[in-house]
Amino acid sequence: MSSGDPRPVLIGGHWRAARAAGHFRAANPQTRKPIGPLYPVSTREDVDDALRAGIEAAGEIARASAERIAAFLETFARNIESAGPDLVRSAHEETALPASPRLADVELPRTTDQIRQAAAAVKSRSWTMPTIDTKADIRSMYGPLGGPVAVFGPNNFPFAFNSIAGGDFAAAVAAGNPVIAKANPGHPRTTEMLARLAHEALLDIDLPPAVVQLLYMMSNEDGERFVSHPSIAATAFTGTRSSALALKRAADRAGKLFYMETGGVNPVVILPGALRERLPETVEELAGSCLLGTGQFCTQPGLVLLLAGDTTEDFVSNLIRRFEESPTGTLLGEGVERNLERSVEGLMKAGAERLTGGSRQPAEGFGFQNTLLRVDGDRFLKNPLNFQREAFGNETLLVIAHDTAELVDVLGALDGNLTGSIYTSRDKGEDALYAQVARILRRKVGRLLNDKMPTGVAVSPAMNHGGPYPAASHPGFTAVGMPPAILRFAALHCYDNVREHRLPVELKDKNLTGRLWRRVDGEWTRGDITRV
Repeated sequence: MSSGDPRPVLIGGHWRAARAAGHFRAANPQTRKPIGPLYPVSTREDVDDALRAGIEAAGEIARASAERIAAFLETFARNIESAGPDLVRSAHEETALPASPRLADVELPRTTDQIRQAAAAVKSRSWTMPTIDTKADIRSMYGPLGGPVAVFGPNNFPFAFNSIAGGDFAAAVAAGNPVIAKANPGHPRTTEMLARLAHEALLDIDLPPAVVQLLYMMSNEDGERFVSHPSIAATAFTGTRSSALALKRAADRAGKLFYMETGGVNPVVILPGALRERLPETVEELAGSCLLGTGQFCTQPGLVLLLAGDTTEDFVSNLIRRFEESPTGTLLGEGVERNLERSVEGLMKAGAERLTGGSRQPAEGFGFQNTLLRVDGDRFLKNPLNFQREAFGNETLLVIAHDTAELVDVLGALDGNLTGSIYTSRDKGEDALYAQVARILRRKVGRLLNDKMPTGVAVSPAMNHGGPYPAASHPGFTAVGMPPAILRFAALHCYDNVREHRLPVELKDKNLTGRLWRRVDGEWTRGDITRV
């Protein structure tokens, strides 16, 4: 392969030339110039080859022990750490995200930590949730889906949500499924590096090498065919809502599992008591959350709800100044810049008032002015869908309600979101109003916060990084947090009157480790089953 040839794809355990319909390069967001090698746009022949290899790998990994799967994840995490400096340099060049602290000190350690959390769940087997009815002699547990899982990664987290190494990848493998990763075109070189580290780990642990496969890009038509193919078991997608919904429609028509995470406007409700007590502090917290990472987080507050009043006007004035004084960061790519500009134009056309910003940043790299818009509650209610446009980046819309009743109506008109925050006075004076707001907001979001901005997402088993449609495809699942995230890629395996020696080890009478919690005849226990 010459230096001018596109990079190889990873299919069936081998790096080989793609059957390509074209090629592309990543772009440096700080210069807008193409960087790195060529990467192929695969044809459907590549997709079909990967699916065939994935089906075969699914049968092979089903025979692998939990210990080997966990060992792969742990080895992969160590490989990532060993290659950390090279990975950080690559990701920084492809995304313009700060090498330190963002990539090296925050995101890379988070990535290896969640991979290790997945490995720990595999070893403990807790995610399988063994359930046993001794009287009926029926036993069940969660296990692999029996086919490959497609993972589509976003552009804003080149490590922690990467299609190879991110939470979806780790969860799918932890459940015993092979993964066919579709790289994000914003950071193909970083994804290739991660794929090579994963491939090395598979060979070291002697797992089927086709457990991890990599394609870089395909046409929209082939993407829809991919997620709806009879051989695919499930798809996990993190990214823009328009792309997610197109793929979801294709998967739904075929009856295929499709888990999407598209973010939303993540409403923040700031009640008057919070402004009276700590207006400057609240301005700083909100501006910091809105502009962190140039607003390129799926939990960025895109909608802020306030009650009309003099204190609110003071808050708005201070927030405008804070937006104008803050440096404008670099956007991840030309598509982000273009879509943000279109979204802001759409919001203003719908009737939002521009308070500051609203235009592309005159700079060498991809960028947009820090943008703050405003609309009254009554105007919002006349066209709520248009005021909830996806605006990924450093833009936020303030909705000023005339009274509590209008505030409640605005909340009732919201779509599903990942998060919702309520700021209140520190005393109990707003408890009744909080309860009224929270009753509605609780139904609209996956994670409800109080006196806290939503941009941080802890990798915790109690975390919900999901929510009602269309922020996510199913409100009962999370994309972050092990072991709950693993259950998205699991099937419930039931055994009726199966002889004890033929059962999976998790369902035998004797508790495998003495530490595995099992639900036996309605009670959680770590004990063995004693036959009378």
